[in-house]
Amino acid sequence: MGDVRVGTSGWNYPSGKGSWNGLFYPKSRSKRAGTDQFDELRFYAEHFDTVEVNTTFYGQPRAEVTRGWAARTPGGFDFSLKLYQKFTHPKMFREAALKSAPGAEGALLDLLAQVTPSDIDDFRGGIEPLASSGKLGALLAQFPPSFKDSPQARDYLAQLLCAFSDYPLAVELRHSSWSDAIGETLSLLNAFGAAWVQIDEPKFRFSIRQNYLPNVTSFYYMRLHGRNAAQWWTHDSSEDRYNYLYTAGELQEFSETAKAAKALVKKSYLYTNNHFSSKSVVNAVMLKAQLGQPIEGEYPDALVEKYPELASIISSRPVPAAKLL
Repeated sequence: MGDVRVGTSGWNYPSGKGSWNGLFYPKSRSKRAGTDQFDELRFYAEHFDTVEVNTTFYGQPRAEVTRGWAARTPGGFDFSLKLYQKFTHPKMFREAALKSAPGAEGALLDLLAQVTPSDIDDFRGGIEPLASSGKLGALLAQFPPSFKDSPQARDYLAQLLCAFSDYPLAVELRHSSWSDAIGETLSLLNAFGAAWVQIDEPKFRFSIRQNYLPNVTSFYYMRLHGRNAAQWWTHDSSEDRYNYLYTAGELQEFSETAKAAKALVKKSYLYTNNHFSSKSVVNAVMLKAQLGQPIEGEYPDALVEKYPELASIISSRPVPAAKLL
């Protein structure tokens, strides 16, 4: 039977309307010995045994940073890391490059956006401390809805899969053209042992169609983005898109899927990305409860009071033996 891990997408949301500060992270923050800061990652790791890292999408991971992550988390904890945007979102990378180099134009931007062996080596070097410490979960290649199936797209995807073939690699494809050609898509992913990421998000005309079944036996990867269709494309801030709390009934489909996948794969990852106001934390706890997993850690009163769904789970936890004495 495989291992099922549940966590959130990201652990650091310090600002904005949907900040975690004062909800999941307590207002009164006890400081770690020898530092002047509350350690959010340590606190997070008291509650979950995995996390999906978003910061590596915006910049190449640095070994000194990932080494610190490994040191600040307990044995058995692991990190799944999103690939750098240059590998999956060339348009977004070009826009970022233009901001950092305002004089760059056309051909120069195209040159900057080309993936090089050095880019791949930099990413691999940056995650080495996690890999060598046994704390690397999977790598996530999340492509935008504009990444459509085509011979050129398949060639590029094959090159990317080959470049990271010695890591567990999960691929998130969001355009329906990939599921329209499901046989060819599965053949490509399976050839490299890559997991096809199963996603839940608002459905649109171009949305990919999936059956939530695992395609490889090594691992399974699911991401829950929320169902806030009204603010998915039109919003004041990008965080509004993820302002959605799944009900227990909506989550049941995914916990049952995880139970079924457990018998088919070695490890399963379920990540909640509806991070607005700690809703991803609440839904991750609800999933753990539905899976019969222990609910670890202390939850601030503000979070429990805001989300009755969490309160009922916390209140029904077995009392630790130490507190019975």
